[in-house]
Amino acid sequence: MTTIHSFAPIVSDNAHTLILGSMPGIASLTAQAYYAHPRNTFWRIMGELFEAGPNLDYEDRVAALRRHGIAVWDVMKLCTRTGSLDSAIVESSIEINEIAALLDSHPSIERIFFNGAKAEASYRRYAPTTVRTAEVTTTLLPSTSPAHASMSFETKLAAWAVVDR
Repeated sequence: MTTIHSFAPIVSDNAHTLILGSMPGIASLTAQAYYAHPRNTFWRIMGELFEAGPNLDYEDRVAALRRHGIAVWDVMKLCTRTGSLDSAIVESSIEINEIAALLDSHPSIERIFFNGAKAEASYRRYAPTTVRTAEVTTTLLPSTSPAHASMSFETKLAAWAVVDR
């Protein structure tokens, strides 16, 4: 078992949408970059929606998301886990990021989209409800993880298109 820590958020002053994952996997932790596993479809989807695709350098993808008002973070600040699967996270080890504080400091964020069920479940179970978090609409989207490969890229992209509205 290893204790792992999430990254700082990708966010800009013009952010209107926050995408929350659960916790970076091994490939992302190694690369120190969100969604770094080559079979994770996050950046392919961001490429289709916001011109932030995997053909760009990581910093250029991040800049494109910021230009489009898209923020990215993880629900968990730290946890203990073996491997990369959300199912391997030790529930008693979870510490939550300061999502309410992020929302307070970025009042233009009006929507949260969860990248998968573990992100949503952890947010609902552990994140404190504040006046600000209650004002934000939340939506569960299918996980972009390669562990969720039973859903085609086209189906995931169609579900994720709601982010670009």
